[in-house]
Amino acid sequence: VQLQASGGGLVQAGGSLRLSCAASGRTFSSYNMGWFRQAPGNEREFVAAISGNGDMTYYEDSVKGRFTISRDNAKNTVYLQMNSLQPEDTAVYYCAADTHRTPVFTTAQAMGVFRDGSWGQGTLVTVSS
Repeated sequence: VQLQASGGGLVQAGGSLRLSCAASGRTFSSYNMGWFRQAPGNEREFVAAISGNGDMTYYEDSVKGRFTISRDNAKNTVYLQMNSLQPEDTAVYYCAADTHRTPVFTTAQAMGVFRDGSWGQGTLVTVSS
């Protein structure tokens, strides 16, 4: 599956952005989808994930209550609504597909679940203070 992320940009602290990730192929609805981010000098980290049919969502603790992951399987697209953005949210954001179709996982396992899947090219989010 090929993934194309978009929607990044420059926003002031407290502002909002919505990221989108468009996927190719007919099997999108069978994949868990995730968002990850990597700030300069840091390792890539998990942000949020959603199951294939959207009934399960997972969030990294620092984004709970601020970010919302959703998907539209008819459009082969997953979204990340980011509210109350803070400078520490500045990073390149990547979407990923769990092509191994892991049935259940925890947030601690998320990087391992998606590591060998398909990844998009990343979109830069910059939050100014």
